[in-house]
Amino acid sequence: MSSSMSRSMASCTITNKDGKLFVLEMALREGLAPRKLTILIMVIIVAGMSQGMLLPLLTILLDRSGVSTDANGLNAAALYIGIFSTMFFIEKPVRRFGYKPVIMVGMGLVIAANCLFPAWQHIGFWFVLRLMVGVGDSALHYATQLWIVTSSPKEHRGRNITLYGMAYGIGFSIGPVGITLLKVGIWGPFLTTSSFFIVILLLMTRLKNERPERGERVEAVHKRASKVAAIAWFPLITSLLYGYMEASMNSNFPLYGLRIGLSEANIGVLLPVMGVGGLIMQLPLGIWSDRIGRKKILISSGLIGALAFLCIPFAGTKLWLIGLLFAIAGGMVGSFFSLGLAYAADILPRHLLPTANVLASIQYSVGSIAGPLIGGMAIRYSSAASIFYVLSLIYVLFALSGLMFRRERAA
Repeated sequence: MSSSMSRSMASCTITNKDGKLFVLEMALREGLAPRKLTILIMVIIVAGMSQGMLLPLLTILLDRSGVSTDANGLNAAALYIGIFSTMFFIEKPVRRFGYKPVIMVGMGLVIAANCLFPAWQHIGFWFVLRLMVGVGDSALHYATQLWIVTSSPKEHRGRNITLYGMAYGIGFSIGPVGITLLKVGIWGPFLTTSSFFIVILLLMTRLKNERPERGERVEAVHKRASKVAAIAWFPLITSLLYGYMEASMNSNFPLYGLRIGLSEANIGVLLPVMGVGGLIMQLPLGIWSDRIGRKKILISSGLIGALAFLCIPFAGTKLWLIGLLFAIAGGMVGSFFSLGLAYAADILPRHLLPTANVLASIQYSVGSIAGPLIGGMAIRYSSAASIFYVLSLIYVLFALSGLMFRRERAA
């Protein structure tokens, strides 16, 4: 491949009508080829589009068919059950077969489910299909993020893994647009999403498969997990906090908003602001972490995020001020999951990275479950504003724990 072709493939450029704007440089240097990163980013964009569309689309269709709200919510939980359960077995097939087959099987499961959803609109059948989507999404995300992390040199790892986070955020934001395809029939949204996956699946066949590095001797899973926890406990806390924050805000902020007098429309406008803030700051934080250190960026982001969360109750019902604080908080802590993975990759032996990714995903799931429960109890037994005080406190504690973290790269 010529150097000019390499440079053109290493950038994803979006221009406006004046020929200006948004060059997203795709980071590429030795170890992670431009074509590989481009295709992996496309995988994540399409996966984000699929998940962003399915969550509201299936809820709407079940509601139209007369399914109660509690049964509807329980059905939606199937996706997260699939994601959570996959983390207990996904490491072994990735180590044995490599990244590429696992990603392709994951996409195959999502494609199959998308084609079957409109075939039979039955809540039990859709529960099983949502489990399939959860397993498929979890498999392709795990293998993709691990492939990016392990292929990236340390000096570009933060930038590349935050590109992964940005790609998912962009796809997830675009996904709900697919609901408008219902006007052409129930098959419209599902077949459109499946066609995108098929195109990416064909592109995946052009990549050479790779496998995670192995240690000199094979260790039991619990021994690998113990080593990872001992060496990288601080970076891995980030996935727990990110899951807690995301689920707590999505589940508990509407309750807070209604109690202080915000309308449902205002709540619907404010919630995405946090995601937009995280999306905007993903790449800058990743680049800064490459330059000045991930630990410093994580501690600083945690403290600024804690201050923003603490100030939200004092904003009252001023929408612009709440929105500003949401954007700051989301911008600071919205990259925690990806930056935590990059930091763990900096200090762990390469053969332990698959185990680290499994632990991070499990902690994310635990945080996602704990967030709504703890927030709900705080609102019920204390005050509506207590959800922000709790968030502020845990990010301050995280920053303080970072000051005690001294573990260097393992031999």
